[in-house]
Amino acid sequence: MKKKNPNASQANDKIDESKLTFHNYLWYLIIFSILGLIVETIFCFITTGKLESRKGLILGPLCPIYGVGAVIIIFLLNRYKGHKLKLFVYGTILGGVLEYVISFILESIYGARFWDYSWLEFNLNGRICLRYSVYWGILTLLVIKVFKKYIDKLINKIKGKPRLIVDIIVSIVLVLDVIFTVWGISVYRTRAKETLNGKNYITNNTAIQRFENTVFSNEIMSSIFPNLQIVDNEGNLIYITSIYNK
Repeated sequence: MKKKNPNASQANDKIDESKLTFHNYLWYLIIFSILGLIVETIFCFITTGKLESRKGLILGPLCPIYGVGAVIIIFLLNRYKGHKLKLFVYGTILGGVLEYVISFILESIYGARFWDYSWLEFNLNGRICLRYSVYWGILTLLVIKVFKKYIDKLINKIKGKPRLIVDIIVSIVLVLDVIFTVWGISVYRTRAKETLNGKNYITNNTAIQRFENTVFSNEIMSSIFPNLQIVDNEGNLIYITSIYNK
């Protein structure tokens, strides 16, 4: 009679963990985007005393930079999970690089900035700074050493065909939310630019324009993205909300 290998289950866990699938990464993106939104909201309230939106998408309760960051961190740094110092150092560097690249990409797409660290010491073009890069190092430790194992247990409860159906639906909704957000911010930014130049931005000549002026109104967009910035005619970064509050 063969003896049962006591290390068999541990070996299987390691094999499973090394075979992360689209399902895993999709839910890392969703869950860490939600957790990031919660952290951002609490941090904002503690530091400023204001309770304001820190969302990155119009529809879902998501702050995608945390979800994207967590996915890339897990993909690249999970192999170092047994080395806390390496995780912290690599996470600090990787987090800084990610934040800079994402800031640049978002500004290229939207023509607007979602955050600006110019007021903090040791910043690079206002896109990243030492303090928040260190926060990324700490976040890397928490993601890989603490949260990941519990999230893996949770998301792996759904199996078979239901998992595939749910993943497809969630992916479609997420893509639509991204498209909707790009559209909304583009309209909001164009409006702000025209207002800044003294032009009348309100036109309701077509059904699409009426839809945009209703769904992407200044009130709605400023409540979702209160810290969105654009570059004025002199090359200065200004908050869009300040244009309408004059």
